[in-house]
Amino acid sequence: MTISLKLFGAALALGLGAAMAAHAGDKPMGTDTMKASVTKSAFGKTPDGKEVDLYTLTNTHGLVAKVMTYGAILTELHTPDKTGQMGDVVLGFDSLDAYEKGNPFFGATVGRYANRIAKGKFTLDGQAYTLVTNNGPNHLHGGTVGFDKVIWEARPVKKTDGPAVQFHYISKDGEEGYPGDLDVAVTYTLTNDNALRIDYQATTDKPTVCNLTNHSYFNLACKGDILGHQLMLNCDRYLPVDDTLIPTGKLEPVKGTYMDFTTMHAIGDHIDQVGKDPTGYDHCYVINGGGKKLTLAAKVVEPTTGREMDVYTTEPGVQFYTANFLDGTLTGKGGTVYQKHAAFCLEAGKYPDTPNHPKFPSAELRPGQKYTQRTEYRFSTK
Repeated sequence: MTISLKLFGAALALGLGAAMAAHAGDKPMGTDTMKASVTKSAFGKTPDGKEVDLYTLTNTHGLVAKVMTYGAILTELHTPDKTGQMGDVVLGFDSLDAYEKGNPFFGATVGRYANRIAKGKFTLDGQAYTLVTNNGPNHLHGGTVGFDKVIWEARPVKKTDGPAVQFHYISKDGEEGYPGDLDVAVTYTLTNDNALRIDYQATTDKPTVCNLTNHSYFNLACKGDILGHQLMLNCDRYLPVDDTLIPTGKLEPVKGTYMDFTTMHAIGDHIDQVGKDPTGYDHCYVINGGGKKLTLAAKVVEPTTGREMDVYTTEPGVQFYTANFLDGTLTGKGGTVYQKHAAFCLEAGKYPDTPNHPKFPSAELRPGQKYTQRTEYRFSTK
């Protein structure tokens, strides 16, 4: 009996020691020691009394993604650094109220058309459509009440490679000026090989346009600005824009310009040369070989934490944005004040203003067709 108690005590001490080391970040993440799970909790109510739920996805390595039914918004994404310390790598708010009051699309599912449409107008099958203009003279990210500001239905779904939640919304004919009922499903999967995978599907009952994306603001250091992050874009060309950030229609080579990220270098190296009032990147890049199958679009490395993020997508373009319009007026999670260049976005999708550029890869969706898109954010450490 005495021997058994000693063995039990030793085992208990070892177990507690291991747990404390892991909690302190002394034990790197990476072994399958946890059970993958999806949990649901309340995240508040909208002013009209609609309940908003928060789904927490945890994979077998302890990575955590949180997505809420308001806007199908990714509110948190916790990944380990090179020492195993977990950190939240996306910007956002602590409360539903803050998202509703003033939100530059933090973590949002964006639609019906992500990015800009010039003057909020396009023609399809000879029919002219006028959309809401909410970004100067242009239409941006679906309008005043886009997909980021509606309540989605949600349910956990079974996936063999990690916990997943599917979000569903029907955008009615005429919503924000778009034609057709659009039936949309967006599935977030936190894979057990440490990727956040987002799958999009949509169908329509009338000819329409569709371009969906996720608008997460990333900071792999979890603090400060992102000017020291190292970036590689698998893109030899980009789309020049006019003063209202609408593409001119040309696809220009990046080689030898401040737009060139074909070889990895710091985001801040040439950022002061880009744009004006404010300066910074807000351009769509053309992915080499993109638009046909899952293809590498970008690689980001944060040298101090060792976090790396690879972005793969089925889309032809990726909008690289350096949070130029954050100006210290928003206070986010944990009381953090979000300053200019506090994050970067890599929004995979069709090119901006595609409905007005016949030579761009089409964004048209017709009855009987299915819109599909997949983007993966793959995390590792160095």
